[in-house]
Amino acid sequence: MLGHVGLRGAIPQLRKARVACDQALSGRLGVVPRRDCPEGAYGTQNKRERILTLMANQLHALGYRGMTTRSLKPKHVEALVKPWFDQGLSIGTLKNRLAVIRWWAQKVDKQNVEARSNEHYGIPDRRFITNESKAKTVTRTQLDKVRDVHVRMSLELQQAFGLRREEAIKFQPSFADRCDHLVLKASWTKGGRERTIPIRTVTQRGVLNRARRLAGLGSLIPSHRNYVQQLRIYEGNTLRAGLSNMHGLRHAYAQNRYEDLTGWQAPAAGGPTGGSLSAEQREVDHQARLTISREWGISASR
Repeated sequence: MLGHVGLRGAIPQLRKARVACDQALSGRLGVVPRRDCPEGAYGTQNKRERILTLMANQLHALGYRGMTTRSLKPKHVEALVKPWFDQGLSIGTLKNRLAVIRWWAQKVDKQNVEARSNEHYGIPDRRFITNESKAKTVTRTQLDKVRDVHVRMSLELQQAFGLRREEAIKFQPSFADRCDHLVLKASWTKGGRERTIPIRTVTQRGVLNRARRLAGLGSLIPSHRNYVQQLRIYEGNTLRAGLSNMHGLRHAYAQNRYEDLTGWQAPAAGGPTGGSLSAEQREVDHQARLTISREWGISASR
């Protein structure tokens, strides 16, 4: 990261005791390095660092200069939240970002930097409703904002086939493409279970052909990177492009697949709920869910 004066170039302050994470918030705002504060899984640590870096750059752009590792105040949090609202970020994303600020504040013993309740910032409670759609799509305009061509391709695969992020990053087109279906290696998938996904549409075929041209005989991890490095590139590129919760691409695939199999929309997309289906329709619904579960790579009982 870039070295700067003050907050943007902070040096380690404390290396021991409870606040061992109060150190070089490297970069502009003082991002707690993962190696100094290894809390959570790698993905969590990496995401936390990148969100903090994003906030640091935003504060710098807003004119807050000469800050130190302990300079963050409530006014800075307020200044960050307003443009997030203007960007139309989801409630979940807003809460996640505030949670990262809260985590950092606790590490440097500045818990009062952030309001105790998200309602203070006008962020309502996230609703957990079974039939509420979590589906997301990415447009060509959004994809064009993603600088890394391999990340763009992974996002297209996630959208076209409902792949998990790791599957889309490790994806090797020359192995997976079997003309009328995909085969995902066990080493790519969650739980280490190989699975197949049908290739049904012209759009899917077009995505696969582009992936083949890009990757050749390799995967969507460039030869000079490993998976962890490419994961960081993916997270950084999507964050800078304003894309979040890309797991929603899987939900969109499932909803589209459900409609394709049943002839009606999924409940989460505004279709009929189970209670309004006839006995015959309930059987169709059941079989469609089983099919989607297999293609998604999850237990049918989930």
